[in-house]
Amino acid sequence: MSLAKTDYDIIVAGGGLAGMIVASSAAYYSNQRLKILVVDKNPREIQGRKTISGWICGDAVGKNTVDYMKDRIKISWGSPEIEHPVKGVVAFSPDHQTKVSFDGEGYILNRKLLPQKQFREATNLGVEVANNTIIRKSLTDSNYVIGIEGENTETKEIFKKTAKVVVDCTGVTSVLRTNLPIKSFIQRRIDRNDLEATGRYIYDFDSEDGQEDKTFFDPDYCIIHLDQKLSPGGYGWVFPKGKNKVNIGLGVQQKLFDKANKELGSKRDLKKLIDDYVNINPAIKNPKISNEEEDTGNEWGTWQVSVRRQNDCLVANGYVMVGDSAWMPKPLDAGGIGPAIIAATIAGKDIVEAIEENDVSEKGLWRYNKNFINEYGYKTPGLEVFRRMLQQLTNEQINYGMKHFLSKMDIEKITNGEHPVFGTLDKIGMLIRGTLNKKLAEDLKYTSSVNEKLVNHYRNYPEAPEGFVNWSNTLNKYLTEAFTRFL
Repeated sequence: MSLAKTDYDIIVAGGGLAGMIVASSAAYYSNQRLKILVVDKNPREIQGRKTISGWICGDAVGKNTVDYMKDRIKISWGSPEIEHPVKGVVAFSPDHQTKVSFDGEGYILNRKLLPQKQFREATNLGVEVANNTIIRKSLTDSNYVIGIEGENTETKEIFKKTAKVVVDCTGVTSVLRTNLPIKSFIQRRIDRNDLEATGRYIYDFDSEDGQEDKTFFDPDYCIIHLDQKLSPGGYGWVFPKGKNKVNIGLGVQQKLFDKANKELGSKRDLKKLIDDYVNINPAIKNPKISNEEEDTGNEWGTWQVSVRRQNDCLVANGYVMVGDSAWMPKPLDAGGIGPAIIAATIAGKDIVEAIEENDVSEKGLWRYNKNFINEYGYKTPGLEVFRRMLQQLTNEQINYGMKHFLSKMDIEKITNGEHPVFGTLDKIGMLIRGTLNKKLAEDLKYTSSVNEKLVNHYRNYPEAPEGFVNWSNTLNKYLTEAFTRFL
């Protein structure tokens, strides 16, 4: 398709973390030759705010991911947008008797200050930003997305701009994806069981009055608590933002949370669950909502996050998805910052190449599918199956499995964001105690074998759209078999 005259070369819908990186990446790879616009619903001073509650997030990201961005598009982050460094992540079993350390060095970000840094980086590269603009729909012509239409929240004027490529970074509830009016392979809607309800506080607290217990708070490590009673179908987290400051919260699968409430005869909501989680933490005493200026408007909130593989197709004619809108958070722990950084960095380069080749069709943009999957996405379907298996376990099974079934190699795999292999299970088969634990061992071996198939299948993602239907049919066959096992 010949690219007609448009208002912009690229419009990025959503000025959050992913959107600003896409814009900066595209500006970098095009040597600032392209005209790029970022559209954000928020005023300039609260750029990228996710909800009225703030920039609700766990705030954690691995150093390796930030380095990935720095190495490729020369964007680096430091203080104050990086609030606190950590040495890694530690996951504790429900009984706190077993811990698994993984993920390596990382950072806890200040999500209110980071968008200001990103705004400066992008505009220094020539990117334009339109604030106070809500996007209502995509503009289309001849089965292509050619722009966006919205409304200025201050003047109430209609906002309508065209572009060669529209990049959707508007989040998990994206109206652009859900209502995409052109023919494509993109999945429009997510299964509600692939969403987790999450929430968190940012607290200052008195560490001197608390009991030092590094299974509940450690200033050097992000702590994850696996506990089906504490957070049904999810996990709790205690992420340090300093020696006396914490991002503390949890996520639940709503179906399992509703089931747990019914069994208890309770009507707990998510906030009640998180408040109880804070109250049982012996290391965090006298917690107070952070009153620091950089946290104002971001102290407490809830949000929905996807915990499935990324969308099976990330592009359509004139349209690309990045970050939460493409369901990119890691299926196992809902960590979304890392995959968003990787995808946004890649997308900027691939979109520039498509525009320079004068082909922004689905086929012209298809390289982004391949490049993201080869770099990161191949890991996610196996982790999705693993997550479904974990969600049906009892606390006793989790305790036993973490203590007996995880080898050093498994932990290395988890550290790399990959599926563990559970190679020790055959050696200890006769020693496994209890029917449920034997079933757990069988299920772990099964998820490992399915993961191997899925990784190989994703490594053979089609080179062009013509091969997608057959590839997708095989994928769904593998997943349907696995999901049926873990209903």
